[in-house]
Amino acid sequence: MRSLPRLTDRHSLGSGLLVSPVCLGVVPSPKVVLEAFDAGINFFFVTADMHWPLYEPLRQGLAQLVKRVSRDDFVVCAAAYVTQPDFCTMPFEETLEAIAGLERLDVVTMGGVYAVDFEARLPVFQQHRAHAFLGCRAIGASLHERRVARRVVEEELSDLAFIRMNPGHPGAAKDVLPFVRSRQRRRTRVYNFKSLDGFADAQTLDAAGLDAKSWRPHPTDFYRYALSHEGVDGVLASFSSATEIRQLSDALTQGPLEAKSMAYLTRVAKALRSTE
Repeated sequence: MRSLPRLTDRHSLGSGLLVSPVCLGVVPSPKVVLEAFDAGINFFFVTADMHWPLYEPLRQGLAQLVKRVSRDDFVVCAAAYVTQPDFCTMPFEETLEAIAGLERLDVVTMGGVYAVDFEARLPVFQQHRAHAFLGCRAIGASLHERRVARRVVEEELSDLAFIRMNPGHPGAAKDVLPFVRSRQRRRTRVYNFKSLDGFADAQTLDAAGLDAKSWRPHPTDFYRYALSHEGVDGVLASFSSATEIRQLSDALTQGPLEAKSMAYLTRVAKALRSTE
């Protein structure tokens, strides 16, 4: 049976970067950044503009991490959501200034990409990579439309592609992932975001009429759902504690979800949407 990646595994990305299959985003406390690194996660995602306040604990955690370990031991991906080409530079400069001692941004990413704005933004980011802007060695795209996501992964237009592949939005399994090359042959790494779309606690599931004896999925099952799809290299994750990091680490050792379990998660997510 195919295994799932471990937190300590590494994927090659861009020019010489090695990244863990879990990329850490929003956290409630700087200490979670240090706990994640100790568990094997070396890849971190920070916004350069939108949701700036939410990422303050992560920024503080990175400033603490760089005091403790070599800067070469971890990789930082920064995403800017502005779409005007003229504004695709300053947000990254401000992000680097806001994190003491960070020295560089390893990956600069187009946030919230749609087909209508992709063509204008891509050349700017290609120039960022060509000139090692702020030290970057790879470019990424957070893709919010499957038609442009397919093009990016099929033509390998960025080094990193964030797509949405979860029980609440399973369409990428047919529209995007079949066009991802095998791991041995491709340059573009595919990471999932919004992995927990479709998750609900037991009380919500009860209110939706789910049989009390039915399986109550854990958040880690949703990360496994994404990683069980061929073509998905990693996930963008958010943890509130070291306990949640350990839970995911343990869950990954269980391997991919079975097809029937994945279908169940999709059915439950659909049922939850119908009650909204």
